[in-house]
Amino acid sequence: MALAESTRGLPNGGGGGGVRSQPPEATPGSVGGTPASISSSSSSSPEIVELNVGGQVYVTRRGTVLSVRGSLLWRMFSEGASSMPSSSLPRDSKGRVFLDRDGFLFRYVLDYLRDQELVLPERFPERGRLQKEAEYFQLPDLVRRLAANTNPSSSSSSSRAGLPGLLREASLCAEDAEAPEQGPSPSPSSSSTGAPLLAASLSLDAGGGAGGSGGPSSGRRSGYITIGYRGSYTLGREAQADAKFRRVARITVCGKTALAKEVFGETLNESRDPDRPPERYTARYYLKFNFLEQAFDRLSEAGFRMAACSSTGTCAFAPEQPGPGPGPDDKVWASYTEYVFCRE
Repeated sequence: MALAESTRGLPNGGGGGGVRSQPPEATPGSVGGTPASISSSSSSSPEIVELNVGGQVYVTRRGTVLSVRGSLLWRMFSEGASSMPSSSLPRDSKGRVFLDRDGFLFRYVLDYLRDQELVLPERFPERGRLQKEAEYFQLPDLVRRLAANTNPSSSSSSSRAGLPGLLREASLCAEDAEAPEQGPSPSPSSSSTGAPLLAASLSLDAGGGAGGSGGPSSGRRSGYITIGYRGSYTLGREAQADAKFRRVARITVCGKTALAKEVFGETLNESRDPDRPPERYTARYYLKFNFLEQAFDRLSEAGFRMAACSSTGTCAFAPEQPGPGPGPDDKVWASYTEYVFCRE
């Protein structure tokens, strides 16, 4: 009797004949001692949700996507008769729910779902597209807020954008139009010879107006744009006679996205940094042409002036190549140059 009591405190009863503790019996409807209802709910409704929206991956809490009852995301991730079956949701190769929508604008939709407030960057140009995204995700309150902010700003911006275009068309038409018999009346957009003045349209583009007091740079946002390029040229034995002039492979553009698009327009290649917000900075744009002077002309027409420049270079002897190419005595110079332009 004393031996039996002394072995109760040892593991497994000290190998004796003591009573061993048995694991809890699995009852019907349980898995490994855990109720089946808890196990299925934790696996079918994880707390963390991963979404692939147009190639952009977002990770958020399940409560965030369920914050607006009746929305598309609520029906996708809620449990009930009105919810979508999980098997019907499209998924990517890693099992994330895939939504074929604008991945950049979805960040603002997700911000709204977190606290039901609309906070957008200053001078946000994508209100109309964001409103379409809100309509797709069935967020009526967000649609109403965007519509209230879009209508006045869009009308004023369209009127401002339309005025310079009309003035340019009128200037172009003035070149081909025949002069009336009584003679043309002097106007701010034409000179004494009848030729259109580019400076007048530029000043109106800047927001100065025909009778305004603002100068050519009035109304334009200030900032800096840096132009960079890598070039190379070869010098032979006769430096003056054998000089092969610079070869520019690519002209890069660094600065604020809105400024770069304003200056270079359709000649700007954005493939390396697409969907960059207007107020953000980038160093991955480059131009579709390879002429530095063409870039300088565009910057000058937009009111920029050169503030600084810097350059570095290396020199090496050209390798031997068959044919009329550079010989072993030719020097190949490679350089990287940056030009900083500013507009105040």
